[in-house]
Amino acid sequence: MRDINFLTENNAKPIWHPMAHPAEMRASPPKIIMKGEGVSVTDAEGRTVLDAVGGLWNVNLGYSCDPIKKAMAAQLDALPYYSGFRGTSTGPSIELAYELTEWFAPEGMVRAFFTSGGSDSVETALRVARQYWKIRGQGDRTKFLALKKGYHGTHFGGASVNGNANFRRNYEPLLPGVFHTPAPMTYRNPFDETDPAKLAKLCARAIEEEIAFQGADTIAAFIMEPVLGAGGVIVPHESFMPMVRAICDRDDILLIADEVVTGFGRTGAWSGSRLSGTRPDFMTIAKAITSGYFPLGATLISAKVADVFEADKTSFGSIGHGYTYSGHPVGCAAGLAALAETRRLAVDQNAAARGVELGKALEALKAKHQLVGDVRYQGLMAALELVSDRAAKKPVDKKTMATVADAAYGAGVMLRVSGNNIILSPPLVISAADVAKIAEGLDVGLAAAAA
Repeated sequence: MRDINFLTENNAKPIWHPMAHPAEMRASPPKIIMKGEGVSVTDAEGRTVLDAVGGLWNVNLGYSCDPIKKAMAAQLDALPYYSGFRGTSTGPSIELAYELTEWFAPEGMVRAFFTSGGSDSVETALRVARQYWKIRGQGDRTKFLALKKGYHGTHFGGASVNGNANFRRNYEPLLPGVFHTPAPMTYRNPFDETDPAKLAKLCARAIEEEIAFQGADTIAAFIMEPVLGAGGVIVPHESFMPMVRAICDRDDILLIADEVVTGFGRTGAWSGSRLSGTRPDFMTIAKAITSGYFPLGATLISAKVADVFEADKTSFGSIGHGYTYSGHPVGCAAGLAALAETRRLAVDQNAAARGVELGKALEALKAKHQLVGDVRYQGLMAALELVSDRAAKKPVDKKTMATVADAAYGAGVMLRVSGNNIILSPPLVISAADVAKIAEGLDVGLAAAAA
């Protein structure tokens, strides 16, 4: 690698960054991360900070998981790549598909379609959902329903079911036939309802009304995150997802659970769906499947869907969809090692325990700092929504958010800014001491912004 002077000089120049304005990146170049160890990362200036972002929701096992690195190296020696298209399989892809269907058997998953990441997994679920109805002779079922504030990746299908204008406006027109209903967020919702259980019922009723308006026989699927992540860590009442499942069953609509963030223990359970005992028709997974060590994802498929495809004798059942790197052997080897470590370390239990500690710390910060309008958390998913006026719930400006993040970084903690939210998604192997350090960094950042 070229020296630090070269990297600094060319930072944000030949490269465009995801989710950023190119001009802003050139004016204020981003931090250059050079090393990772344990739950911390080190930048080009030699400063080491606790990574409260976990890469991007995905480095669940931290940066020093040797079993994954060794598995990838061994697979590179044996077979660095082969296609998974019709006619060939690889050993690691067969084994990982088996492990995933065993892991998510309580959710009713029986088949796996490999992808290169979360956006691919969502796109696959949307396409296969439409195809399912064609096989069943109901080709009018092409529409999708989703929640406002939901996030489902950045492909045209995923961006279309996204419920946040930030990911939509600049790319419209998007996929036609997509409709959104209110998210069960107690802090901001159109019903002015603060009781979570009552709000869940109101949001479920809105879904029913939209289905009735559109016509149930025109809707292919409803897609939702069990806990909404990028939209601000919105934690629905435990009754909400089962109500959605019941509505979908009544109207014969497929349910897609987007578990890209919530899968593999982040919520304190092995899936977000499992928190409420819900069995979806599809699950989309990625991120923690390799702990971020290799780009890999999968769309998991229930028996209800798989049986229809596998019994089909027409051309409609043929999967005309796939990716060059579907079932990449190195990625699947990484996935097998990551799943073994995820199970061995029982990271779901650690996420639940550390999540309780983090929640208490965030509530204390809210009591101390007027900037904090709301805190939301489930397991090791958390957000602080910052406001300049608590009564009016007016979001703070970008400068204030940057001040919080920069001061926290100076105090040794990496944060993620999303709008007026500070989002926390640390590795699932953090300790109680790490939780305390995250809280200390946030305290410094909030104090700096208020000064």
